[in-house]
Amino acid sequence: MKKRSNWVWSFIKVFLIISGSIFLLLCILAFTKVPFWAYHNLGSGNSKITKPPVTIILLSGSGIPSESGLLRAYFTAAIGNMYPDANIVISMPGDTTDSVSDPRLTAKELIMRGISTERISYESFGKNTRQQALKLSEGTTQAELNRPVTLVTAPEHMKRAILVFRKCGFTTVSGYSTFGSSIQTDMTFNDSDLKGNKYVPSIGNNLQVRYQFWTHLKLEVLILREYFGLAYYKLRGWI
Repeated sequence: MKKRSNWVWSFIKVFLIISGSIFLLLCILAFTKVPFWAYHNLGSGNSKITKPPVTIILLSGSGIPSESGLLRAYFTAAIGNMYPDANIVISMPGDTTDSVSDPRLTAKELIMRGISTERISYESFGKNTRQQALKLSEGTTQAELNRPVTLVTAPEHMKRAILVFRKCGFTTVSGYSTFGSSIQTDMTFNDSDLKGNKYVPSIGNNLQVRYQFWTHLKLEVLILREYFGLAYYKLRGWI
C-alpha cells in the first residue's frame, strides 16, 4: 500500500511540474507575437482566393446571436456582395422550416446586409466539418466539385476546413477568415486623472498588460484546441 501511495504522489508531482512548466511557457509566449502569428497562419495559410467563387459556404459556429455566428454572417455578406453571381450555402444544423432557427436567423442577417433570398440555400445536417463537407459533396458531379468554392469560418478553423473539403473531392477551395479588427483610437490614459489608490502600479500606458497578454492567452487556447483537432482529423483520415 505504501509503495502504491508513493507512486501516486510521484505521479502527481510530475504532473504538476509539467503542467506548471507548460503554463509558465504559455504566459511567457503571451508577451510575444508568437500566438498572433500562429493564429494568423491558421487563418490565412492556403486560403487565398485565386478564382471568383461559384459557391460561398458559411460554416456554422455558434448560434445567432453570438460572436462567431454574427461575424460569419457579416463576412459572408461582405464576400457575397463582392461576388454577386455566387450562390451562398449556410451549412448549419437546424430546422430550416422554423423561422427562428439558427440557419434561418443567419439568413436574415445576410439579407439585412444586401444578399437576396434567391441566392441562399441550406445544408442543415452536418454537425462537424467532415460531415458538412460530405453532405455538400453528395450527389455532385466531378465538374461541380471542380468549381471554385470559398469557405467562411473562424481563422483558427480555416486550415482544417480547407483540408477537409479538399479530402472530400472539392478541388478549388479558398477561404475567407473572420478576422476581427481592433479599435483605432489610442487607448492609453493618464492614471493620475482617474485618482484612486496611488500605491497600486499604474497601467494606463501599458497596453501589453491591459490587452495583449490576455488576448494572446485566449489565442493560445484556440490554437492548442485547433492543433488537437488537426491531429485527430489526420488520424481519422479526414484530411
